[in-house]
Amino acid sequence: NYDGLIVRSDTKVTGDVIATSSTLRVVGRAGTGVDNIDIDAATRKGVIVLNAPGGNSISACELTCALIANLARNVASACQSLREGRWDRKLYTGSELHGKTLAVLGLGRIGREVATRMQAYGMRTIGFDPMVTAEGAKSFNVEKLELEEIWPLADYITVHTPLIPQTKNLINNEVLTKCKKGVRIVNVARGGIVDESALLSALKDGRCGGAALDVFVEEPPKHPVTLELIQHPKVVATPHLGASTDEAQQRVAVEIAEQFIALASNCRPEDRAKYQVTGVVNAPVLAAAMVPSNAPWISLAKEIGRLMAKMIQGVIPATQIDIKTTGRELESMKFLSTAVLAGMLTGHTKNGLNLINAPALAKEAGIQVSLKHDSSKESQFMEVTVKHAKMGSHSARGTVRADELPYLLSINDATFGQSGIVLGNNAHLFQGQDHNTNLASIVSGLAAQGATITSVAVATGKNTWFVVRTAETMQTPIIPGELGSSKIKEVSPDLNEERVEYNLGKTNPSSSERDLNLDLPILGSLAQHETSALANYTTEADKTGT
Repeated sequence: NYDGLIVRSDTKVTGDVIATSSTLRVVGRAGTGVDNIDIDAATRKGVIVLNAPGGNSISACELTCALIANLARNVASACQSLREGRWDRKLYTGSELHGKTLAVLGLGRIGREVATRMQAYGMRTIGFDPMVTAEGAKSFNVEKLELEEIWPLADYITVHTPLIPQTKNLINNEVLTKCKKGVRIVNVARGGIVDESALLSALKDGRCGGAALDVFVEEPPKHPVTLELIQHPKVVATPHLGASTDEAQQRVAVEIAEQFIALASNCRPEDRAKYQVTGVVNAPVLAAAMVPSNAPWISLAKEIGRLMAKMIQGVIPATQIDIKTTGRELESMKFLSTAVLAGMLTGHTKNGLNLINAPALAKEAGIQVSLKHDSSKESQFMEVTVKHAKMGSHSARGTVRADELPYLLSINDATFGQSGIVLGNNAHLFQGQDHNTNLASIVSGLAAQGATITSVAVATGKNTWFVVRTAETMQTPIIPGELGSSKIKEVSPDLNEERVEYNLGKTNPSSSERDLNLDLPILGSLAQHETSALANYTTEADKTGT
C-alpha cells in the first residue's frame, strides 16, 4: 500500500517484498550499503533504489583512521593489558605510520576522506578504483595502481568498496601471499570483502601482521572461524560501528528524506534547487534527468525512440540500436541511450515502463545497444539507427535548440531543411511512397475528420515525408485510405500521444499496469501518497548494539 519505503541495514527488501507491492516507487536506504535490497528485482519493476552516500562518510572514515592508528600502536591490546595489572611496555612496542604505504581499495567518498587524513600522518597513499581515472586519483594525492602492483607495496590495506560479486573475497589467501610480509588489513566497509578464513590463516603464519575489522560475513558473528578471528591477539574488532555516531545517524535520515522531497512533483521550486537526488543506485539516468539542462535531450531521445519503434512497425525483439552523439556537451550524456529505449518500448511492455527499468526490459526483448560519441564536432546532434533483419534499417537525427525544444532534423536520407521540426504537440508523420504523393490529399483528409491544421513540413529523399501538425489531439488513428491516396502511410499518429499498438506477443496492458510513466518527478504529489518510514524502527539486534 506504500509508494515509498525507507529502511536501515537490518530490514531486508527482498524480491518477494517488491513483487507484492503494486504501488511501490522508491526504496530509500538511510545509509550507504544496499546489499539488503534486491536491486535486480527493484530495477526490473521500475522501482528506484536510493541511498545516502554522504551521510556516514565522515564517521566511517574517522573510524578507519582510528583503527589504522590502533594497529600501528597496539592501543587496544595495551589498554587491556594495563587493566589486567600488567606493565608491558616492550611487548606493545609499535611502529610509526610516517613513511609507510597505505593502499586504499575503493576511491569513493569514504576512501578519499581516509586517504586525505592519513596523508597528514606522512603516509604514502596508493589505491585502486575502476571508476576513477589516474588523473582523478592524483587530484587528492593518491597514486592509482593496478591491484597486482599494489599487493607487494602496501604496509596497510583498507577496503572501501561495496560487496558485489567482483569484490567478494577480494582479500583472499592468494592475495595475502602476494602482499608484503606483515601487511595489516582494515575493513570498515562490508563483511565478505575480506576472506575471514584466509585472514585467520595469514595471521597465524605471519603473512599478516594485524587486522582491524568492523564488519563480518555474519552479524552478529556466530561462525567458529569468525569467533576465533575476533579473539586473535593481533585483531582489533568492533561491532559494526562505522556509521554509529549521533551526527551520521541524523545526517543519513535527513539526506534520504531530502531526496524523497526532490522526487516529488509538488516539490516547491526553491526546495528543488536546494535538494538533489544524489544517491540513485540502480538508475544513473534518473539523477541526470533531474538536471534541468538535460531534460530537453532526454525528451528528444524518448521521442526519437518512439518514432523508431513506429518505423519498424513495433517489431521490437532482436533489434540493433546504434546511437551516435556529437558535440562536447553531449560527451557525458551516456544516459540518453536509456531514454531512447524508454521511448522505443512505450506501449510494448506488460509491466510499468520508466527510465529505471527500460534497460532491463530492453535486454529481455533482445535489443542490442551501442553508443558512440564524436567530440571533435562543435554542433550537438543525436542520431539513432535501428536495424532489424525483417524490418530493415532506419535512422532519425535530432537536436535541442536554444528554445530547449526537441527538433527532428532528418529521417533516413530525407532532411527537414536546416531548422528541422519540433517533435510532439500533435504532430503526425506520413510517409509517401514516391515523390508524386499528393500533399493536398493528406490535408483534405485530415480536415474531413475535423482537424485544424496549424503547420506542414516536407522532407524529401528516397521517400517523401510529411509532418502535419493539428490543433487538436486526434483520438482515433488516421486511416490512410480516408486520405484519398493508397500511396500514403501514416507512420506515427500523433507523435505526442502514447498508444498501445504492439506488445511483444503479450496481451495489451491496461492503464493501471502502465502507471509508471516516463516523466519526472517519480513520486507525484507527496500529499497523495503514503510513505513507510522505517528509519527509526528498532530491532532486537539494534537494542544489543549490533
